[in-house]
Amino acid sequence: MSPEGRGIAGGYRPPVAGGNTFRILHVSTGNVCRSPITERLTRHALSHRLGGPVTGDLIVESAGTWGHEGAPMEANAAAVLADFGADASGFTGRELLDEHVIRADLVLTATRDHRAQVISMGHSAGLRTFTLKEFTRLVRAIDPATLPPLDDGMAERARALVRAAAALRGWLLAPSPDADEVYDPYGAPITFFRSIGDEINQALDPVVTALTGVTAAR
Repeated sequence: MSPEGRGIAGGYRPPVAGGNTFRILHVSTGNVCRSPITERLTRHALSHRLGGPVTGDLIVESAGTWGHEGAPMEANAAAVLADFGADASGFTGRELLDEHVIRADLVLTATRDHRAQVISMGHSAGLRTFTLKEFTRLVRAIDPATLPPLDDGMAERARALVRAAAALRGWLLAPSPDADEVYDPYGAPITFFRSIGDEINQALDPVVTALTGVTAAR
């Protein structure tokens, strides 16, 4: 866990709420397997649904609670991204710092332990931090017609989605503790990495659909 105040540069100020940028932060342990896969699959899915590169109003990034600062993505993680046609290039691991949590509008973690670590850092992170699978479960229960149209901007729609999910959290519980976990494939064979990649991709699908209003081509 990042110590109090760590990583906040002098003069840093958090973004103004309700601005035109929405920032999604994916968190795992080392930031070389699960969170890089999730980050890059999110970008890939968004660009496909929107018909072009993700614009500046939506930023997708990642970090690790014990992040391998400056490390490349694991080779098997990069291979999984290649399976989906997603771009693995240029990735560099990061340790999770206070400033990452402060800037994030939505934090999606691999496990409940990661979620607890993010929330324990403070910065009013509780209402915008979920495990990936928890957020997926909540998003499935939200009527997309209740969200602002994309004409109002992606950021506005995304913020409304997070508020709706937070309001549902106490009502839609996981069927089992394991249901909200994405397990760590670090050191495992490529077959396990691919199963984790499929798991992450399936969890992201309804989230990206809710954000964009566009379902995936089948």
